[in-house]
Amino acid sequence: MRFMIIVKSTPEFESAAAPVADEALLGAMATFHEELARAGALLDASGLQPSRHGWRIHYDGSRRHVIDGPFAETKELIAGYTLVQVRSREEAMEWSRRFPNPAGAGCAAQIEVRPLYELEDFEPSPALQRMRAMDPTGAR
Repeated sequence: MRFMIIVKSTPEFESAAAPVADEALLGAMATFHEELARAGALLDASGLQPSRHGWRIHYDGSRRHVIDGPFAETKELIAGYTLVQVRSREEAMEWSRRFPNPAGAGCAAQIEVRPLYELEDFEPSPALQRMRAMDPTGAR
């Protein structure tokens, strides 16, 4: 089972002119991700640049509109993620409880954990077979 640990953004992160290197936080994140890697659970992890460097695509029927960042409502934004593959929801819960506070010790922060859909979650179909054929790892 794959789960994404989603790091919620903060107003401070969104307004920062440049990345702030908090050595204690970077060290804690490095330790956590090294432990995930040693356990064979780490698939990917990365921070995202502030929303001012991104855009959204809004769909209105068949029309699409591009909306450039920044986006005002930070509680809807993510600042980074860690993608893990584990045996159960409980194992994902245990790893997520160990996730270092992404805003730094003593600061308010939030992470969200969500399972990813697997191709096995869908009914077999020709389109599903096409999706399965595109997976270079054969994991899905």
